[in-house]
Amino acid sequence: MPEPPPLAPNHALFLDLDGVLAPIMERPEDVGPEPWRARVLGALGARLGGRVAVLSGRTLDEVDRILEGCVGVVAGTHGLELRLPSGKSDRTAPARGLAAARQEAAALTAGLAGTFIEDKPTAMALHYRQNPASEAALVAGAGAIAARHGLELQPGKAVIEIRTPGASKGQALSRLMELHPFAGHLPVMLGDDLTDESAFAACEALGGYGILVGEPRESLARYRLDGPERVRDWLEAMAGGRE
Repeated sequence: MPEPPPLAPNHALFLDLDGVLAPIMERPEDVGPEPWRARVLGALGARLGGRVAVLSGRTLDEVDRILEGCVGVVAGTHGLELRLPSGKSDRTAPARGLAAARQEAAALTAGLAGTFIEDKPTAMALHYRQNPASEAALVAGAGAIAARHGLELQPGKAVIEIRTPGASKGQALSRLMELHPFAGHLPVMLGDDLTDESAFAACEALGGYGILVGEPRESLARYRLDGPERVRDWLEAMAGGRE
């Protein structure tokens, strides 16, 4: 895949956070604010008439912590939380079986060294980055838990998520594209993970395109950037350069 062209005035920009705006760390809490993000995203928001949004697996609160509130329009927990351009937030209610699933997931990770749970209001992410050898057992166990409690299973990079059924990043992007100031423009989505493929598909359906971040793989994205540092260079070039 080639590198993407610069953004055009009629674009709307959508970005994942981990693996795109920030490198993936050993533990989610290790990712923190960086001054350049607020400066660059603010400049791009002004250039694009406010058409900048973040679509993340993190909760809204976590996105705001890391980005210091510099992006108002955010889809959290892969679309289960959505803060609209009006400032109103829509949140899917947690599934009934989630509490019992959390107890079973805690027992599962307790038996697998180097794994841990990232808890969210409507989901839980079971991480195995510190022990890749545990992947098969953790994924199988998570699948069984999800099936027992009517929940969805969502794979990611060194993580398997058990979540409340509901919206995807693609559905969140499509909904935002119906609203001012996004409506009537062309979406561009930067993402690194399998969870971003639905957003790439939504971009294509609406006349825009996706940009894969990271190593080459089969994807619906048209373009690719090597990693978060290259993403920063690409964004900085359109925001006036690095300081």
